[in-house]
Amino acid sequence: MASSHRPSRLLIGLGAGACLATAAYFMLPESSGPTASGDTPNTATPLYRDSSAPVDARVRDLLSRMTLEEKIAQITTIWAGKTEIQDDNLDFDPARARDAHPQGPGHIARPSDRRGAEPGGESRWRTLRDTVQYINAIQRYAVEETRLGIPVLFHEEALHGYASADATSFPQSIALASSWDTDLVQRVNTVIAREVRARGVPLVLSPVVDIARDPRWGRIEETFGEDPYLVGEMGVAAVKGLQGDTLPLADDRVFATLKHMTGHGQPESGTNVGIAPFGERTLRDYFFPPFEQVVERTELGALMASYNEIDGVPSHVNKWMLNDVLRDEWGFDGAVVSDYDAIAQLQRLHHLMPDLESAAVAALDTGVDTDMPDGESYSLLADAVRTGRATEQQIDTAAGRMLALKFNAGLFENPFGDADLAEKITGDSDARALALEAARKSMVLLKNDGTLPFDDRQLDSLAVIGPNAATTRLGGYSGEPQQTVSPLAGLQARIGSEVELLHAEGARITKDDNWWTDEVQRADAEKNRERIREAVATAKKADAVALFIGDTAQTSREAWATNHLGDRSSLELVGEQEELAEALFALDKPVVVVLINGRPPALENIAADANALIEGWYLGQEGGTAIAEALFGDTNPGGKLPVTFARNVGQLPLYYNRKPSARRGYLFDDKSPLFPFGFGLSYTRFEIGEPQLSAADIAAGDPVDVSVEVQNTGERAGDEVVQLYIRDRIASVTRPVKQLRGFQRITLQPGESRAVKFTLDGEDLSLWNRSMERVVEPGEFEIMVGANSAELKTALLTVTPQSRQ
Repeated sequence: MASSHRPSRLLIGLGAGACLATAAYFMLPESSGPTASGDTPNTATPLYRDSSAPVDARVRDLLSRMTLEEKIAQITTIWAGKTEIQDDNLDFDPARARDAHPQGPGHIARPSDRRGAEPGGESRWRTLRDTVQYINAIQRYAVEETRLGIPVLFHEEALHGYASADATSFPQSIALASSWDTDLVQRVNTVIAREVRARGVPLVLSPVVDIARDPRWGRIEETFGEDPYLVGEMGVAAVKGLQGDTLPLADDRVFATLKHMTGHGQPESGTNVGIAPFGERTLRDYFFPPFEQVVERTELGALMASYNEIDGVPSHVNKWMLNDVLRDEWGFDGAVVSDYDAIAQLQRLHHLMPDLESAAVAALDTGVDTDMPDGESYSLLADAVRTGRATEQQIDTAAGRMLALKFNAGLFENPFGDADLAEKITGDSDARALALEAARKSMVLLKNDGTLPFDDRQLDSLAVIGPNAATTRLGGYSGEPQQTVSPLAGLQARIGSEVELLHAEGARITKDDNWWTDEVQRADAEKNRERIREAVATAKKADAVALFIGDTAQTSREAWATNHLGDRSSLELVGEQEELAEALFALDKPVVVVLINGRPPALENIAADANALIEGWYLGQEGGTAIAEALFGDTNPGGKLPVTFARNVGQLPLYYNRKPSARRGYLFDDKSPLFPFGFGLSYTRFEIGEPQLSAADIAAGDPVDVSVEVQNTGERAGDEVVQLYIRDRIASVTRPVKQLRGFQRITLQPGESRAVKFTLDGEDLSLWNRSMERVVEPGEFEIMVGANSAELKTALLTVTPQSRQ
């Protein structure tokens, strides 16, 4: 990898006192554990309460005191079941909790949601103070009124901000990936972590490091794009931001949950949970690397298995993947958690198991440590142990890993949230400033004929039109931030009375924008055509048009059930948006199109006719301000596409790192992408020189430095993302025509030059050979550098056999 901060695999390891406990730590003798009556061994000061003791020792001691039922409580979760532990006001009720969960609750999902509230009634979310009060009441009960005083583990969603009330909403993951700025991604996740942890939650279900190679899939917005290297670098940055670099966790950090292992991002037919029909080499070349990088370069706390199957084996019972690869090869010693209801789906969806108890036994045997979100399957494991279908040693292994999370999160020392601290830091000025910076860096300028940036000294009036102009689209897994800025509001604040703003909706996309609603209904077409006529009349009065089109939260989302769909068979814009665009283009006025969306759409006609085109994705709560700044030149877009834009759905799958035999062409159509991976323009110009190698010949396994001179030859300051690709010319197995192996985002003033340096090592040049061994094969490699994957300059590197000493 073209980076200097990756530790050697041989050097990765954790101290015994701080590490996430491995399975070996919890293989207790069959005779260990509580007495038959469940009494705790007579110990004056239990070792598990000694914060100075090694985590593995604390876990072993606590397990030795627990009943089978208490252990199973640690590997089951409560979500819909929160109604059983709450009173009619949705407050925690100790008496009900004691009846429903006599062993104590081990793990509770999403305490910030009002689970149990009537749909369509009050807000989905608890207030900040209500959330902290709820968490603290449960923790007081757990530590003071249960037999062993084990605190509860809480988890929340935090994909691009804490999905709750008042928390900061950052750009969606696909937008953050467009920044190509790992430092930014780490800082964003650091803020997310502090906002979550202040409320008393130590675990989040983020980030997603599935590579996304089918834009029909509604979850593409949750990913960092199509490339294994880019996704891996972004994933490492996100996990370091959430967790920090040390264990136990600092008071303002949370454990990450890496999602979803694997093959999830290219489902058959583009539909969520569809099968992943890939062989081992494809998995190792494309889908495994982001997970491997995060596991090897961070102290990752948890990893989530994926819903899909690979070669007939669902991920939640794939021992090869979750044991041989994840634990044995990569050395992961954290917790493997189930996706929501995925263990039950082994029976209900995959028809692999005859009943839920069999599903639970199989998943436990595979190494899945907890059943989310409601423990429906794992709650049956006590009977499975008594009948010999599962062993208590297996329960100990799983419970031990979940307890290790609690110890390493410091919950036994302080399990409580701090409402005053949470109010002080949540959505504060620093968080809002970072959300704005992230929005600025996430926009991608795809076309510009010189119309942008607008000059407010020469522009008298601007028509702001489109279904996404006067609203703030946040995307999936979002909460309700304290403030949002729509594009229209951002423009109003930016230009004041200097330019007259005229607004028309132009069209609606869907009848509402509720991500949670099951049924999605298109907006009425005839009413949209009335809106188009109104928009045209408005645009006629303006000097130029800013058109905001794209998606709603319903047209690109997770299809989590057959009655809650989110994938699409088309990449066209939903509704009459293209009609709206064509009507505005016909006015022969400058039209700038800004996409606010979750998936790369097919918009070949719009791209051809627009004077300028910006991909904004979902830019978070401050997106409107960032858009206004970019349109008027206060900032200079510098993002790059993390995915390929197809011309139409018939080109799919379409990704840059194809094999040589792919993309032969089509009758009556263009095989090239509309916009290639890594593409993005600027208001200035950059010249990227020829790549210079520190050596033209190296021995296999040795590193080589690659340097390139970059100059801003324009008249504005701007950002360029310098991208490094390689190609193995001749190999024992087929190789991609190019592979990203390095990138740097740099800022240059007009006329400024800078040398950008990368280092390629053995891993960058390696492949999985026919014997499925990772090796560096001697031969010639093209080393390519440029501003995107399609426009590159090349140097030749020769790799010779490793010399024998």
